This record gives sequence, C-alpha cells and structure tokens, in this order.
Amino acid sequence: MAVTAEPQEDLGTPSVTVPETFNVADWLSDRHLREGRGDRTAILCGDEAVTYAQVAERSGRVGNALLQLGVRPEERVMLLLLDGPAFVYSFLGAIKIGAVPIPTNTLLKPQDYRYMLNDSRARVAIVSEPLLARLQEIPRADLPHLRELVVAGAAPAGLRSFDELLLGDPRLTPASTSRDDAAFWLYSSGTTGFPKGAVHLQHDIVHTVELYARPILQVSERDRTFSVAKLFFAYGLGNALTFPFAVGATTILWPGPPTAPDVYATIERFKPTLFYSVPTNYGQLLAHQRQGGPDFDLSSLRLAVSAGEALPRSLYERFRSRFGVEILDGIGSTEILHIFISNRPGLARPGSSGQLVPGYEAKLLDESGAPVGEGEIGNLLIKGDSACAYYWNKHERTKDTIEGHWIRTGDKYSRDADGYYWYAGRQDDMLKVGGIWVSPVEIENTLLEHPAVQEAGVVGREDQDRLLKPAAYVVLKAGVESSAGLARELQDFVRSRIAEYKRPRWVEFVAELPKTATGKIQRYKLRSGRA
Repeated sequence: MAVTAEPQEDLGTPSVTVPETFNVADWLSDRHLREGRGDRTAILCGDEAVTYAQVAERSGRVGNALLQLGVRPEERVMLLLLDGPAFVYSFLGAIKIGAVPIPTNTLLKPQDYRYMLNDSRARVAIVSEPLLARLQEIPRADLPHLRELVVAGAAPAGLRSFDELLLGDPRLTPASTSRDDAAFWLYSSGTTGFPKGAVHLQHDIVHTVELYARPILQVSERDRTFSVAKLFFAYGLGNALTFPFAVGATTILWPGPPTAPDVYATIERFKPTLFYSVPTNYGQLLAHQRQGGPDFDLSSLRLAVSAGEALPRSLYERFRSRFGVEILDGIGSTEILHIFISNRPGLARPGSSGQLVPGYEAKLLDESGAPVGEGEIGNLLIKGDSACAYYWNKHERTKDTIEGHWIRTGDKYSRDADGYYWYAGRQDDMLKVGGIWVSPVEIENTLLEHPAVQEAGVVGREDQDRLLKPAAYVVLKAGVESSAGLARELQDFVRSRIAEYKRPRWVEFVAELPKTATGKIQRYKLRSGRA
C-alpha cells in the first residue's frame, strides 16, 4: 500500500498517488511496524508513553472488539472522547475494520448528541467517563440506532468498559477498503442550524499530509507535536494524529482544557517542536505572565501554527517578540480537512493567511460568479483532493456548498500581487457601509492593537436612519476599567488607523464574546443582542 508523492521543486504543484485498495489506518499505524519504527514513541500523554507497536496492537484489539459488538463495514461509531490514547485506538481500530468513526465535539449539550447519534445512526458510541452524563441524559428510547455505549474510564454497572475492548485479539488484517470508501465523518461547527456530517474518504488524509504537512511544515519523525485544538476538530485531528503518525513522529496529548498555565506547563515538560493553536489561545498565552522568575521556556519550538480564525498582526508580532517563535497563519475547513492556504516559514506576512498550498486551486468570485481583480474582495472557492465527498443526509446543503470539484468556503478574501490571501470575513458577516464593503475583521484587528483591548467582535447595527454601521463589542484586559471616555478613545484609535467610515459607531464593553467550540466569534449572537 505505497503512497507516492513527487518532490516539489520550488513548491510547484505536487503529484500524490494513493493505491486503489487503501486503508488509511494501516498507513498510519501498522505500516510503521513493517518499516521498522515499531519501537518509536507515538504518544505522550501525562505519564503514559505509547509506541507505534502498541498503537498497532491496541487498535487491532479495538477493531476486533467492535466486530464482536456487531459493527459492520460502513457503520458509524461515535467517538465522544477526550484527547488521549483511547481516542487514537478507537479512531484507527474502527477504520481498520472498514467502519466509520465520528470524532465528536466534547463541548456540546445532550440535545446535540441526540441529533448526531440519530442522524449518523451510530451503532456504538465510545465516551470518556467525564462526558458520560451528557449521553445518559438522553432517554435510550430516543436513540433507536444505538446498541452499545462503551465508557473509557470507570464504567457504571450495566455499561461496557473500554478496557474490555483492549482484551480482544490484537491480530487484525485491515479491511481491503477502496481509497474512495468512507473513512470517517466530521460534523461541522456551523454557527446556525444543525451540524452537517462531512463524509471524508480513505485518501483524504494522505493529501493533507503530502500537500501541507511535509512540504510546508517539513514534519518529520524527529518532531514532537502539541495541538491546543483537540482531536475532534479537523484541524486538531491533523495536528495531533494524522500528521505525526504519517511520518512516525511523536504526538503530545493533553486531555484537559487548554488554559494558559496548562499549555505552558505541557510545552515546558514535553518540549514539542511544533505547536498548533488558534488566535484566541495565542491571545490568552500572551496575557498570562509567570509570577516571579524567568519567562516560560518555549525554546523547543521550531514553528507555531495558527488556524480557525484570522490571526491579527498584533498577536503575531507580540508572540514573536516575546518568544522568538514565528506563527504560520493559515486557513482550513472541516470540509477540506486541513489547511489549504498558508504562510511559509521565513516568508510570513503578518495579518495574511499566506499563499495557496500547492496541490490546491482557489478562485475568488463576486456575487454574479465572475472573478474579482487583484486586491478586490471575493467569495473563496477551493478545489483539492482532501475535500469531503458530501454532507450526510443533506442533499440540498451539499449542492449549496459543493459545485463539481469546487467547495464554497463561505469566506471572503482578497489576493494581493504576490499571491497572499487576506481574510475579509464570512459572507454573511461583511458590512456594506455607505455603499462600500467593510470587513469586520479589519476593524477587530485594529482594535486589538490598542493596549487596553483583549478581544473584539464587530457586527453591523442599524442607526436611526436604518443604515448599517459598525458596532464593536470589546473585552478589556485585566485591570482596565470601562468608561465612556475609553469608548471614545477606541473610536478615535480606529479612525486614526483605518478609513473614517470603518470607525465603530458604538463601542460596548462585555465580559466575554460568544464563541464556537473552535474559538470563532459567533457574530450572529452579537447581532441578536445575545453577547
């Protein structure tokens, strides 16, 4: 099952070939035994260290146990798991038998899980003990397809323990799946409506590795990776599982919340070489100071990566100034699985999402579908072989998003003369002020440059003439008091840096901004007054 990728010369378009019969779990785990890397450390999680040989064995045990539970090829297995070895064994074990794991957001409510269990018709759900109560709140009569609930941790009476799955036979020949068979699903973290199950195929992971991880990040078996974004996100799944496992590197997993003290402690203890986070978390890290003694030691990092939302220039510059580490901002999506536009090491343009990753194609179109000119804002469409096949049970939404080979990202971008892409917000977030398109992101980034501002969210609000104008919701840094004078100061601050018509007409101070689980600002809540 040899994957081939032609070397990229000057980052030209690469050629990736995946065999017709291909099981991605075998490629990510068992292959390392055949190639002599079985003794290498695959996972570090707290005091636990797991080798690639142990991953292959334990994922085989889980796969056999799922077969004994009656899971058949193409049937779904929900993974409601905190980051840790059990997630890895379950994800790979399900794919090995041709089943379809669904990494699931651990921050949702019982009604969300009821919807996803019924929408996916998952036969088995594997859940971490601290999350079990959320599933137990759902009456079993409301889950007609679920047959088994497996608990990773202490299982209460009547439920099966994940440890039981690890008692099975480790010998498992991976299913002879096609490269175009379904491998796993990811539910989108949409800001409105029910989530959509993006169906990803066996070959999709390979393309993210060979187009982005290897050529852009230069990921190798010498790396140790640590991702603040959790494994249930498309971004985190690549960062912390598929990228390191594709090259025989080590992943550092942290099951708890990514508070600044815990993130710093994990970096100092395990010394990762690659660090992945989101802008909100970078802001939290920068706001946190060690009480006494030297600053936190991030000297092990050769690169930091950001995605999930646009990284403001000020965060990039402050992080690099404080720690000497470059952050490579990029954009990816659940539908396209990982980053398809990215800055390059040594070539980053702060505030931009970078340049197109070779192997992907992009176009920027106006509302009539015509290409926009250089520097003009257009709707971003992407073409690439890591894109999902469709949304499960969402035929009309699939047609709205996928147009032949192209996926509508829902993002608005402009492209400069050097091919750098500049984020201008979501299609439904853009404001038209005085007949001119205004990006809320530009105003937010400008506000973030003020020394009193920790976070900012900008939306449109109607004035007395029912004309749309920018309104800013601002979270102040610790110790800063809100006042009418400070609100006026922030308005003048924006006016002094960008065009007058972009000045927020209203500034409201809030304790926090509403966000999705991935840290993106939920502007629809700001618009509806639910800040």
